Amino acid sequence: MTLITLTLSLLPGFAWLLFYLKEDLHPEPKRLIVSVFIAGMAFSFFALALQIFANPFLESLGIVRFSIFSLVVLAFIEEVTKFWAAYFVVHKNPALNEPVDAMIYAVVAGLGFATVENLGALHGGGSGGALISNTLQIASVRFVGATLLHSLTSAIAGYYWAISIREFYAEKFIVIGLIIATALHAVFNYLILSYESIVYPVLFVVIVGFFVLSDFEKLRRKTV
Repeated sequence: MTLITLTLSLLPGFAWLLFYLKEDLHPEPKRLIVSVFIAGMAFSFFALALQIFANPFLESLGIVRFSIFSLVVLAFIEEVTKFWAAYFVVHKNPALNEPVDAMIYAVVAGLGFATVENLGALHGGGSGGALISNTLQIASVRFVGATLLHSLTSAIAGYYWAISIREFYAEKFIVIGLIIATALHAVFNYLILSYESIVYPVLFVVIVGFFVLSDFEKLRRKTV
């Protein structure tokens, strides 16, 4: 893996991370941010193990790989593991003291998760003279597509986590958040597989992004 590949695989996650952190009026402890990011990276391997097990299991049930149901199951695995990465690190930490914090930490975990995916995707980007051009192309697509998707779906899960906290830890809101995040994730994957152009998936995440930014504003004003 070249230095260019490594840099480009890390760049999208850190760029989106800086964007989301600016939404927090009271910055979180840097050490905790790093811990959640690393947890998101670590939990990605757990998600991969579950998916490796799930694929043959689903096929044994007669479910075609990359069918709608299969995409939902695989997306659900990723959304749950991303959420647990954030929840595991911060749910008892006193730094989790504002509604928007739940979204921030969920996004951080999602970006750590996406960074590992970027490393895997870019590692196979090509060889020889085609390496740099292939790497740049994959990185640009993942920057506006898959990396943004992970941050947005994690933000949605974090939004409902925040509602759960304000409603005296009513777990039903966490479940609702994970269901919505999974549905959006599955739709994105379906668009990627169904269309050669990246335009439709990117347009989809941009639309979702507007709603997520609205959720950020609601939590910052504590109007949830």
